[in-house]
Amino acid sequence: MSAISIGQAVILGVVEGVTEFLPVSSTGHLKITEGLMDIPVDDKAVVAFTAVIQVGAIAAVLVYFFKDIVRIVGAWGRGLANRDQRQHHDYKFAWWVILATIPIVVVGLAAKPLIEGALASLWVVAGSLIVGSALMWAADRMGKRTRGEADTTFKDAMLVGSSQILALLFPGFSRSGATMSTGLILDLDRVAATRLSFFLGIPALTGAGLYELKDALGAGVDTAPLVVGTLVSFVVAYASIAWLLKFVANHTFNAFVVYRILIGVLLFALLGSGVLTA
Repeated sequence: MSAISIGQAVILGVVEGVTEFLPVSSTGHLKITEGLMDIPVDDKAVVAFTAVIQVGAIAAVLVYFFKDIVRIVGAWGRGLANRDQRQHHDYKFAWWVILATIPIVVVGLAAKPLIEGALASLWVVAGSLIVGSALMWAADRMGKRTRGEADTTFKDAMLVGSSQILALLFPGFSRSGATMSTGLILDLDRVAATRLSFFLGIPALTGAGLYELKDALGAGVDTAPLVVGTLVSFVVAYASIAWLLKFVANHTFNAFVVYRILIGVLLFALLGSGVLTA
């Protein structure tokens, strides 16, 4: 029997949708929410459920950036068929996204037992929230923000894509936070760093969700909570993406840094007092 009810699926879907693309750690917030609802965070069915509902958030990215994706995929297809088209930036960008996804896939498969075991602790989440905040704060000040999306290179894609490993190994670090911070350190402007983070997240998160789907169904997660959680995460994530792109165009990441530190400290307090168990 599933450990997650319809009502809990709605709540987790909202949390996933709000936090997946904001640099605040969706994994961390999901684990905190599950802990507060007495849902066992290390249960295989729960781990699989949270991975699957990410597909709803990814679907929101696909819809929001549909025109961009069609343009990039089209350029990739034309480049495969015609050598003369291979100098187009979109053709190169498509390959960069594919290649930049390889590191996180390799680490994810190799370290899966560790990721779902010791590193799933809420103590790790609390520490990662705070450490990740330091990286974001430094990146926001180090970056010159002199390069736009058209200026991205293979090096940018590989470094930003590889930075997703930090969030994979240390839940609470935030995939978005790690990728956006890396983009800023490479002197991309905030909008370019954010959009690159979105595009690089599509294959990684979609693959993770589909990979976990069989485990979710096999582990006893009912179909209804999965569907509800995924649909809710889609709707909320779409709104979150639109808001974030407008926000980063005119603001620093300071608000996210402060929020992450507060949540990290609060989580340490809840764990230390026994309100939550790791």
